[in-house]
Amino acid sequence: MAAVTTSALSADEQRLIAWIESQAKERGNAVIAVPRDDKGSGYCFTACAWALHNVPEAVVVGLPDEVAPVLLDAYVDRAANGEIFEVGKRYDDFFEGAPVVFERVAKGHYPEYLGSAFLVYPDGDFPALQLIVGTPDGHFPWQDTAPEGFADWQPVLTESGAPESWTPGVDGP
Repeated sequence: MAAVTTSALSADEQRLIAWIESQAKERGNAVIAVPRDDKGSGYCFTACAWALHNVPEAVVVGLPDEVAPVLLDAYVDRAANGEIFEVGKRYDDFFEGAPVVFERVAKGHYPEYLGSAFLVYPDGDFPALQLIVGTPDGHFPWQDTAPEGFADWQPVLTESGAPESWTPGVDGP
């Protein structure tokens, strides 16, 4: 992991970076949860996956608190063991009961959705993927068949707010 100069960090930031580092040493990555508020859905993201395993950091938005960390841990474990996840490919075996697709996170979303990762990567130079979970019957937020409000609950973290690494219905779900 890159060295962080802690003298410029607040006491809270120093405690958080110490926690991230301890989680990374114990578990192979840290998962940071941000609860839902009046501005939007809760979300979770990884820190140290890139530094320790050379796999992109990951974020999930709008999943239940008890599910999101499990999904992220599974991603890091599988990716760290050599599995390559393709953006735009539907994975029906990744998460029991619902399909998952990966999309690249636009750098403009990093401060809001991966903010604490900047303690590990102060220059913001790290890749990140979003794991987008479909409904149990296979609908994704960008589809007309998705439940009402699904796209608001689980926004796609690209510049456009829609898949950009593939064309839905053509070479992706």
